Amino acid sequence: MYHSVLALFYRIGLKSENHIAIITLLKGIFGIDTTGLERAKRETIDNQYYVDFHITKEVTFEMIMMAESFNSEIIDFIDKLKEKEMIEYRNKLVLMFNK
Repeated sequence: MYHSVLALFYRIGLKSENHIAIITLLKGIFGIDTTGLERAKRETIDNQYYVDFHITKEVTFEMIMMAESFNSEIIDFIDKLKEKEMIEYRNKLVLMFNK
């Protein structure tokens, strides 16, 4: 999911390596729902850094389905981007940082 968002950002000429910034920009610039991405981020942190987690096949399957759906949405978004829209998104980014 993270890499799909990076691909979208690269498409408009933006680079970010900060997960929180990526979520904020994805919502603020593109208006894309980041609920799934935020959940995946929490799950990743919980499963990598804490020993008291328990994961089930059901949760794993649910996360895979959520990631596939999210990635499809982002890839479709990238495929449909027109040059004019990319310029508009870049302008939104500039305005966002100049506030």
